[in-house]
Amino acid sequence: MILLSLGVILWAAAHYFKRFAPEQRAAMGDKGKGLVAVAIVASLLMMIFGYRGAEFIHVWAPPSWTVHLNNLMMLVAVFVYGMSATTGRLRGKMRHPQLTAVKIWAVAHLLVNGDLASIILFGGLLAWAVGSVILINRAGPWVRPEPGDAKKDILLVVITLVLFAVMTAVHAWLGVWPFPG
Repeated sequence: MILLSLGVILWAAAHYFKRFAPEQRAAMGDKGKGLVAVAIVASLLMMIFGYRGAEFIHVWAPPSWTVHLNNLMMLVAVFVYGMSATTGRLRGKMRHPQLTAVKIWAVAHLLVNGDLASIILFGGLLAWAVGSVILINRAGPWVRPEPGDAKKDILLVVITLVLFAVMTAVHAWLGVWPFPG
């Protein structure tokens, strides 16, 4: 659990560094970008290995129907995340699509995992995403991008479905079947 917890803390610290210490970060120049990137990769590895190696400590038993809600929320999360990259009509409909997707992803996984390691991982990343939105919103106003071609939104739907299928396959490959058995 310690490795997992430290990974979540390092993830948040690496992402918050620019917000909490902008002068120090700016003084580091491009080396600072590399340092932050290394910290993010290290935090991901710590979270992955920490979660996979964590002892199962039962906290609560999720109802079986939450699996369906989880899958629906994951489909929405992938779509919302994709809104950050689309150049279609949906571009600019949401200020923080990536962070919103992380929040949806985290809540979806908290609904179906009742162990302590899951609460630390998904709850910690949910707290980080909420904090990030607050900090970014306080930093200044948002300039909404102009919407683009509606055909790009159709492409976003197709890409969402393909990525959802790939994510499902990866979960199955890792031994976690994401659908009701």
